[in-house]
Amino acid sequence: MLEAIIVDDEQHCINRLQKQLGAEAPDIEIIACCKTVENAQQIIAENSPDILFLDVQLGNQTGFDLLATIKKIDFEIIFTTSYDNYALKAFKFSALDYLLKPVDKDDLKRSLQRLRQQKGLKDTSKKIDILFHNFKEGSETSKRIAIPTVDGYTMLDAKDIIRLQSDVNYTNIYTSAGKKITASKTIKFFESMLEGNDFFRVHKSHLVNLKFVESYSKGKGGHITLIDGNQIEVAIRRKEELLKRLT
Repeated sequence: MLEAIIVDDEQHCINRLQKQLGAEAPDIEIIACCKTVENAQQIIAENSPDILFLDVQLGNQTGFDLLATIKKIDFEIIFTTSYDNYALKAFKFSALDYLLKPVDKDDLKRSLQRLRQQKGLKDTSKKIDILFHNFKEGSETSKRIAIPTVDGYTMLDAKDIIRLQSDVNYTNIYTSAGKKITASKTIKFFESMLEGNDFFRVHKSHLVNLKFVESYSKGKGGHITLIDGNQIEVAIRRKEELLKRLT
C-alpha cells in the first residue's frame, strides 16, 4: 500500500479526491487530510507519506510555502490547481505532475500511472527548485527545464538550447555549450512546451531557437544557418511565418 496525504483548503475538493482515489486506486491509503500549511507541516513530519496531493492555493498561503519548509522531499507530489495556462506551463517545464480542478477521473488515472512508473525520487528536489525558479521569473526566456532522459532528468536553461532535432520517439537537444542531450520525448512535446520562448518549428524534424539564427538563405523553402554552423532546411509551408519572426 502507498500512503497519501491530501492538502487542500476546500472540503468539497478533499471529498471528491477521496472518492475518486477510493474507486480508482485501492492500493493508495489516505492517512490524513490537511487544510493549512501549518497542519500539513506537522502531519508530514509525523508521518512518511509516499504521495502528497497538494493544492497550489491554500488560503493566504500556497503549496510552495509548505514545500519551502521541508528540508528533504522524499515523497512524490501531485499538484491540484485551478491556475491558468501560464502557471501550468511552469509545471510542464519542471516535469512535476498536476491535476486541474475539478479533478477528472481519467486525468487522475494517468497521473497515478505515471507515478507508478517513476524510477525514483532523486530528481524531485531539483524539479521543485525549477518550479520555484520559473514561478518567480517573469521572462519566458529565463525559464529552466527538466528534460526527461532514459536515465532520469537533465536540468537546463531554455535560453541555452540552440536547436532540437527529432529522432523518431526521441529528441536530440543541442546546447550553446556544445552538449547533446537525448530526451525521451517527441519533438512535438517540446514544441508545445517551448512555444513563446523564441523557438520555432522550421521543419517537421527541427525546432530552433531563433536567437541563434545567424542567416537565412533564399530558396524554395530556403535554409537557415545557426550560430554553431549547422544549416537547417526550412519547410515551404513554414517559410512565410519564419521570415515574419526573424524580421
